[in-house]
Amino acid sequence: MNSKFLRVLAFATFVVPGLALAQASPAASDPLPSAPGTTAVTAANGTKVGTISVEQAIFASNEGQRDFEALSKKLEPKQTELKGQNDEIESLKKQLSTQGDKLNDDARATLVKQIEEKQKKLDRAVQDARDDAQAQQNEIAQRILQKMAPIIVKFAGDNGFGLIIDTSNPWPNGPVLWAGQAVDITKPVVDTYNLQSGIPAPTHTGSSTGAKPAATTHAATPAASKPQPK
Repeated sequence: MNSKFLRVLAFATFVVPGLALAQASPAASDPLPSAPGTTAVTAANGTKVGTISVEQAIFASNEGQRDFEALSKKLEPKQTELKGQNDEIESLKKQLSTQGDKLNDDARATLVKQIEEKQKKLDRAVQDARDDAQAQQNEIAQRILQKMAPIIVKFAGDNGFGLIIDTSNPWPNGPVLWAGQAVDITKPVVDTYNLQSGIPAPTHTGSSTGAKPAATTHAATPAASKPQPK
């Protein structure tokens, strides 16, 4: 996935807490989670405990890479628009800083008011853009998770797992203090999901199955960094 996009539209806003998927027999009808954090529980006959990073699996799937990249491109015009507004404010602030003592009181007050009004407008626009981007990325992630859940359950059942724990959030925010790679099923689940979906890997990413996003933040803002008051 585009690393620039990951810096501004982070999956950290989409949290899938503690998804525990118990083993199901091949004949069982596996329930689909309707929302992040939903637990799919069926007859647990296995004894092994495994882990999966649901966040990583969604991002690493061919469908996830394709759809989040498309969303990134869709949000680029808004990024450009907000960056332009931010640059305009920074220019006015620079003008106030360098020329403020040369302006009369009325001119200086007008310039200060202009900056404040533009800043408030930008803040509202950034928040609206953040909310819209977050809603769209959540829709993508939830849609993929709904289709991936039965694959996780089946893989657990076929391989003797009695419990699969989500490791998307590292300790202490997540439930797992430490787990070895031997019990992690993220890559085989992603491989199976890609095979069933029939969606080819994006050509620019190469073979990145199971690779975690390069960077995450806590703000899903399709814009330049928010201007800081001086």
